Amino acid sequence: MRVEPGGTIGIIGGGQLGRMLAVAAAQLGYKCHVFAPDADPCAAGVAARFTRAAYSDADALSAFAEAVDVATYEFENIPASSLAAIHAKLRPGVASLQIGQDRAIEKQFIKRCGGRVGKWMAVDTEADARTAEDQLGLPLVLKTRRLGYDGKGQAWSRVAGSAVETWDSIERQPAVAEARVDFEVEFSVIVARSAEGMVATWDPPMNEHRDGILRRSSVPAGEIVEAQQEEAIRIATGIAESLGHIGVLTVEFFACADGPIVNEVAPRVHNSGHWTIEAAATSQFEQHIRAVCGLPLGSTQRITARASMENLLGNEVDGWPRLVAEPGAHVHIYGKGEPRPGRKMGHVTRLGGA
Repeated sequence: MRVEPGGTIGIIGGGQLGRMLAVAAAQLGYKCHVFAPDADPCAAGVAARFTRAAYSDADALSAFAEAVDVATYEFENIPASSLAAIHAKLRPGVASLQIGQDRAIEKQFIKRCGGRVGKWMAVDTEADARTAEDQLGLPLVLKTRRLGYDGKGQAWSRVAGSAVETWDSIERQPAVAEARVDFEVEFSVIVARSAEGMVATWDPPMNEHRDGILRRSSVPAGEIVEAQQEEAIRIATGIAESLGHIGVLTVEFFACADGPIVNEVAPRVHNSGHWTIEAAATSQFEQHIRAVCGLPLGSTQRITARASMENLLGNEVDGWPRLVAEPGAHVHIYGKGEPRPGRKMGHVTRLGGA
């Protein structure tokens, strides 16, 4: 299926990733139709059409599908069952969405694809929480199996006998307990796959997190990542191929002394790939649009010696006048409205070298 310029791309989800997808689509001559339950999502501000409805509204989704040539999603916390009405036009498909919605299923799938994950256990009862502490040791982190992101839905257990209390703090939801991974740095592999099975990847960025939220991504990522990137790209590509994924998919890794360990999979464009807008021949957003519309994939060559992307969280966005005056800084403001602590309000990318 090829969508000609002038066609309409449906984007399910109204956040900043959808906004940047819509901007990239416009550059290629496409119109976008955003579907989201929010009153004024930031993606709608740059889209030709907006439908406000719940993700569970089958009638609204059916009407949405009729109005677009192809549909995609900008985040994974959408009930997969709701998308049955539009599966014929959905790229990537529901299989990719389902893998990222349950951390336990995701870890099992990663292993089947040849990737390594850290030590973990499913936690559904108090007994499971105690067993996890005994078998995995401390510290360990408990994460809800569903709906957690940016540090939400997770808590650390650091004191002996506290695992049940930690499970209480995430409201005793079905969870996974993960042992702490001894790693050097975090990095990600962003891979794009076309409907014909062609694959392209960018240079893996090194990622720096604080309180579970990405603060900074930079390329090149350094020697340890360079030494492990071939294996990491093989794993990420294998995951995309196993899913029959069409579009961009991101795999987050820990670089460890004995090789890369997969942290998690995001079946979409990713925060750690924002640097590609200014610093790569084809951005992750344009590449996703190319893939879902049936166009050839573009070059992922890095066009500067160095690049770094820093998120603007909460009131940090108020510093935009200083940032736009900074030579070499590329400022993106998402138009989300009221800043809140930890809320991603924008980002700035800095380039260095030729």
